[in-house]
Amino acid sequence: MSATNGQMSAANGQPTLSIRGLHVAVGDVEILRGLDLDVPCGEVHALMGPNGSGKSTLANALMGHPDYEVTAGSVHFKGQAVLDLETDERARLGLFLAFQYPAEIPGVRVASFLRMALNARRSEEISVMAFRRLLLDKMKMLKMAPRFAERYLNEGFSGGEKKRNEILQLAVLQPDLAILDETDSGLDIDALRIVADGVNTLRASNLGVLVITHYQRLLNYIVPDRVHVLIDGRVVESGGKELVHRLEAEGYERYEDAVSRQEA
Repeated sequence: MSATNGQMSAANGQPTLSIRGLHVAVGDVEILRGLDLDVPCGEVHALMGPNGSGKSTLANALMGHPDYEVTAGSVHFKGQAVLDLETDERARLGLFLAFQYPAEIPGVRVASFLRMALNARRSEEISVMAFRRLLLDKMKMLKMAPRFAERYLNEGFSGGEKKRNEILQLAVLQPDLAILDETDSGLDIDALRIVADGVNTLRASNLGVLVITHYQRLLNYIVPDRVHVLIDGRVVESGGKELVHRLEAEGYERYEDAVSRQEA
Protein backbone atom coordinates (compact mmCIF):
# COMPACT_ATOMS: atom_id res chain seq x y z
CA MET A 1 0.00 0.00 0.00
CA SER A 2 1.57 3.27 -1.03
CA ALA A 3 1.35 6.58 0.77
CA THR A 4 0.12 9.40 -1.42
CA ASN A 5 0.37 12.65 0.52
CA GLY A 6 -1.25 15.97 -0.44
CA GLN A 7 0.99 17.78 -2.85
CA MET A 8 -1.22 20.86 -3.33
CA SER A 9 0.92 23.94 -3.16
CA ALA A 10 0.57 27.25 -1.42
CA ALA A 11 0.28 30.43 -3.42
CA ASN A 12 4.08 30.66 -3.60
CA GLY A 13 4.40 27.04 -4.76
CA GLN A 14 5.70 25.84 -1.41
CA PRO A 15 3.80 24.05 1.38
CA THR A 16 3.66 25.81 4.73
CA LEU A 17 4.77 22.54 6.36
CA SER A 18 6.81 19.88 4.58
CA ILE A 19 7.89 16.66 6.35
CA ARG A 20 10.11 14.07 4.69
CA GLY A 21 11.20 10.68 6.01
CA LEU A 22 10.62 11.63 9.65
CA HIS A 23 11.71 9.09 12.25
CA VAL A 24 11.04 9.84 15.93
CA ALA A 25 11.85 7.73 18.98
CA VAL A 26 10.76 7.95 22.60
CA GLY A 27 13.44 6.28 24.70
CA ASP A 28 14.40 3.11 22.86
CA VAL A 29 11.07 2.82 21.01
CA GLU A 30 10.74 4.14 17.46
CA ILE A 31 7.26 5.66 17.01
CA LEU A 32 7.42 7.48 13.68
CA ARG A 33 9.05 5.40 10.98
CA GLY A 34 9.50 7.47 7.85
CA LEU A 35 6.54 9.88 7.82
CA ASP A 36 5.95 12.16 4.81
CA LEU A 37 3.39 14.96 4.90
CA ASP A 38 2.69 18.36 3.31
CA VAL A 39 0.28 20.96 4.67
CA PRO A 40 -0.12 24.03 2.39
CA CYS A 41 -1.10 27.40 3.81
CA GLY A 42 -4.83 28.02 3.88
CA GLU A 43 -5.71 24.32 3.94
CA VAL A 44 -7.06 22.05 6.65
CA HIS A 45 -5.52 18.59 6.76
CA ALA A 46 -6.75 15.83 9.06
CA LEU A 47 -4.40 13.17 10.43
CA MET A 48 -6.34 10.12 11.60
CA GLY A 49 -5.25 6.82 13.05
CA PRO A 50 -5.75 4.39 15.93
CA ASN A 51 -4.21 4.74 19.38
CA GLY A 52 -0.46 4.23 19.30
CA SER A 53 -0.06 5.10 15.63
CA GLY A 54 2.09 8.17 16.37
CA LYS A 55 -0.31 11.10 16.00
CA SER A 56 0.56 12.90 19.22
CA THR A 57 4.22 11.94 18.78
CA LEU A 58 4.21 13.92 15.54
CA ALA A 59 2.63 16.95 17.22
CA ASN A 60 5.17 16.95 20.03
CA ALA A 61 8.12 16.37 17.70
CA LEU A 62 7.06 19.28 15.49
CA MET A 63 7.14 21.61 18.48
CA GLY A 64 10.49 20.31 19.73
CA HIS A 65 9.47 18.44 22.88
CA PRO A 66 12.74 17.14 24.40
CA ASP A 67 11.35 13.66 25.13
CA TYR A 68 10.84 13.04 21.40
CA GLU A 69 14.11 12.35 19.60
CA VAL A 70 14.22 12.90 15.85
CA THR A 71 16.57 10.23 14.52
CA ALA A 72 16.15 10.86 10.77
CA GLY A 73 14.28 12.99 8.28
CA SER A 74 13.56 16.68 7.77
CA VAL A 75 10.89 19.23 8.65
CA HIS A 76 10.63 22.54 6.80
CA PHE A 77 8.21 25.28 7.81
CA LYS A 78 7.75 28.22 5.44
CA GLY A 79 10.88 26.98 3.66
CA GLN A 80 13.03 26.95 6.80
CA ALA A 81 14.49 23.84 8.43
CA VAL A 82 13.13 23.74 11.99
CA LEU A 83 14.49 20.62 13.67
CA ASP A 84 17.47 22.53 15.11
CA LEU A 85 15.28 25.35 16.43
CA GLU A 86 14.15 25.62 20.05
CA THR A 87 10.44 25.41 20.83
CA ASP A 88 10.08 29.16 21.34
CA GLU A 89 11.82 29.82 18.03
CA ARG A 90 9.36 27.52 16.24
CA ALA A 91 6.48 29.35 17.90
CA ARG A 92 7.84 32.76 16.85
CA LEU A 93 8.15 31.43 13.31
CA GLY A 94 4.41 30.76 13.36
CA LEU A 95 3.88 27.18 14.58
CA PHE A 96 1.13 26.64 17.17
CA LEU A 97 0.13 23.52 19.08
CA ALA A 98 -3.23 23.16 20.84
CA PHE A 99 -2.52 20.51 23.46
CA GLN A 100 -4.60 17.42 24.08
CA TYR A 101 -4.21 18.01 27.83
CA PRO A 102 -3.53 21.73 28.46
CA ALA A 103 -1.59 22.45 31.65
CA GLU A 104 -2.90 24.52 34.57
CA ILE A 105 -0.84 27.58 35.57
CA PRO A 106 -2.16 28.88 38.91
CA GLY A 107 -1.63 32.57 39.54
CA VAL A 108 -1.31 33.53 35.87
CA ARG A 109 -4.41 35.07 34.39
CA VAL A 110 -5.52 34.15 30.87
CA ALA A 111 -5.20 37.76 29.67
CA SER A 112 -1.70 38.18 31.11
CA PHE A 113 -0.52 34.92 29.59
CA LEU A 114 -1.88 35.80 26.16
CA ARG A 115 -0.35 39.28 26.16
CA MET A 116 3.07 37.87 27.11
CA ALA A 117 2.79 35.20 24.41
CA LEU A 118 1.74 37.74 21.78
CA ASN A 119 4.56 40.14 22.66
CA ALA A 120 7.03 37.26 22.31
CA ARG A 121 5.94 36.94 18.66
CA ARG A 122 5.96 40.68 17.87
CA SER A 123 8.84 43.01 17.07
CA GLU A 124 7.08 45.79 19.04
CA GLU A 125 5.16 45.34 22.28
CA ILE A 126 1.41 45.74 22.00
CA SER A 127 -0.10 48.32 24.34
CA VAL A 128 -2.42 47.24 27.13
CA MET A 129 -5.41 49.00 25.55
CA ALA A 130 -4.75 47.64 22.06
CA PHE A 131 -4.36 44.15 23.46
CA ARG A 132 -7.59 44.47 25.44
CA ARG A 133 -9.49 45.43 22.28
CA LEU A 134 -7.96 42.51 20.39
CA LEU A 135 -8.73 40.06 23.16
CA LEU A 136 -12.34 41.14 23.56
CA ASP A 137 -12.86 40.94 19.80
CA LYS A 138 -11.55 37.36 19.69
CA MET A 139 -13.56 36.34 22.74
CA LYS A 140 -16.72 37.70 21.15
CA MET A 141 -15.98 35.68 18.03
CA LEU A 142 -15.65 32.53 20.17
CA LYS A 143 -18.74 33.41 22.26
CA MET A 144 -16.72 33.65 25.45
CA ALA A 145 -17.67 35.92 28.36
CA PRO A 146 -15.11 38.72 29.01
CA ARG A 147 -14.67 37.57 32.64
CA PHE A 148 -13.06 34.39 31.31
CA ALA A 149 -9.87 36.40 30.63
CA GLU A 150 -9.48 37.16 34.35
CA ARG A 151 -9.40 33.52 35.42
CA TYR A 152 -6.15 31.72 36.16
CA LEU A 153 -4.91 29.76 33.15
CA ASN A 154 -6.81 26.45 32.99
CA GLU A 155 -7.19 26.33 36.80
CA GLY A 156 -10.55 24.74 37.56
CA PHE A 157 -11.48 24.76 33.87
CA SER A 158 -13.70 22.04 32.49
CA GLY A 159 -12.39 20.05 29.55
CA GLY A 160 -14.43 22.17 27.19
CA GLU A 161 -13.19 25.43 28.73
CA LYS A 162 -9.60 24.32 28.33
CA LYS A 163 -10.14 23.63 24.66
CA ARG A 164 -11.94 26.93 24.11
CA ASN A 165 -8.98 28.64 25.76
CA GLU A 166 -6.60 26.90 23.35
CA ILE A 167 -8.62 28.21 20.40
CA LEU A 168 -8.63 31.69 21.99
CA GLN A 169 -4.82 31.51 22.08
CA LEU A 170 -4.86 30.52 18.43
CA ALA A 171 -7.10 33.46 17.56
CA VAL A 172 -4.96 35.98 19.46
CA LEU A 173 -1.54 34.72 18.34
CA GLN A 174 -2.54 34.28 14.67
CA PRO A 175 0.06 31.67 13.72
CA ASP A 176 0.65 30.41 10.18
CA LEU A 177 0.04 26.76 11.07
CA ALA A 178 -2.07 25.37 13.91
CA ILE A 179 -1.68 21.77 15.07
CA LEU A 180 -4.84 20.70 16.89
CA ASP A 181 -3.99 17.58 18.89
CA GLU A 182 -7.24 15.78 19.85
CA THR A 183 -9.00 19.11 20.30
CA ASP A 184 -12.36 17.35 20.30
CA SER A 185 -11.47 15.34 23.42
CA GLY A 186 -13.78 16.25 26.31
CA LEU A 187 -15.99 18.64 24.35
CA ASP A 188 -19.78 18.57 24.45
CA ILE A 189 -21.60 19.29 21.21
CA ASP A 190 -22.08 23.02 21.88
CA ALA A 191 -18.42 23.55 22.79
CA LEU A 192 -17.37 21.52 19.77
CA ARG A 193 -19.36 23.79 17.47
CA ILE A 194 -17.93 26.94 19.05
CA VAL A 195 -14.37 25.66 18.69
CA ALA A 196 -15.04 24.59 15.10
CA ASP A 197 -16.63 27.94 14.23
CA GLY A 198 -13.55 29.70 15.61
CA VAL A 199 -11.19 27.55 13.56
CA ASN A 200 -13.30 28.00 10.43
CA THR A 201 -13.33 31.78 10.89
CA LEU A 202 -9.54 31.85 11.26
CA ARG A 203 -9.20 29.53 8.29
CA ALA A 204 -10.24 32.40 6.03
CA SER A 205 -7.01 34.22 6.95
CA ASN A 206 -4.83 31.68 5.09
CA LEU A 207 -4.18 29.70 8.25
CA GLY A 208 -2.91 26.17 7.72
CA VAL A 209 -4.41 23.60 10.11
CA LEU A 210 -3.38 20.04 10.94
CA VAL A 211 -6.25 18.39 12.83
CA ILE A 212 -5.18 15.26 14.73
CA THR A 213 -8.14 13.12 15.72
CA HIS A 214 -9.51 9.60 16.07
CA TYR A 215 -13.05 10.29 15.02
CA GLN A 216 -15.26 11.86 12.39
CA ARG A 217 -17.14 14.07 14.86
CA LEU A 218 -14.89 17.14 14.75
CA LEU A 219 -14.49 16.82 10.99
CA ASN A 220 -18.24 17.22 10.55
CA TYR A 221 -17.68 20.86 11.57
CA ILE A 222 -14.11 21.51 10.40
CA VAL A 223 -14.25 20.01 6.90
CA PRO A 224 -10.74 19.00 5.79
CA ASP A 225 -9.23 19.59 2.36
CA ARG A 226 -7.15 16.43 2.74
CA VAL A 227 -7.22 13.42 5.04
CA HIS A 228 -4.19 11.27 5.93
CA VAL A 229 -4.25 7.85 7.57
CA LEU A 230 -1.40 7.18 10.01
CA ILE A 231 -0.62 3.54 10.82
CA ASP A 232 2.43 2.32 12.69
CA GLY A 233 4.30 5.59 12.30
CA ARG A 234 3.72 6.12 8.56
CA VAL A 235 1.10 7.80 6.40
CA VAL A 236 -0.36 4.89 4.44
CA GLU A 237 -3.13 6.65 2.51
CA SER A 238 -4.28 10.18 1.72
CA GLY A 239 -7.46 11.40 0.09
CA GLY A 240 -10.28 13.88 0.15
CA LYS A 241 -12.90 14.41 2.84
CA GLU A 242 -14.75 11.27 1.70
CA LEU A 243 -11.95 9.25 3.30
CA VAL A 244 -13.25 10.34 6.73
CA HIS A 245 -16.58 8.63 6.13
CA ARG A 246 -14.89 5.47 4.92
CA LEU A 247 -12.76 5.34 8.06
CA GLU A 248 -15.81 5.86 10.23
CA ALA A 249 -17.59 2.99 8.51
CA GLU A 250 -14.69 0.56 8.13
CA GLY A 251 -12.19 1.47 10.85
CA TYR A 252 -8.44 0.99 10.61
CA GLU A 253 -8.21 -2.80 10.64
CA ARG A 254 -7.58 -3.25 6.94
CA TYR A 255 -4.69 -0.79 7.06
CA GLU A 256 -3.20 -2.49 10.11
CA ASP A 257 -3.52 -5.89 8.44
CA ALA A 258 -1.80 -4.60 5.31
CA VAL A 259 1.10 -3.13 7.32
CA SER A 260 1.46 -6.40 9.25
CA ARG A 261 1.65 -8.36 5.98
CA GLN A 262 4.30 -6.02 4.61
CA GLU A 263 6.44 -6.42 7.72
CA ALA A 264 6.03 -10.22 7.93
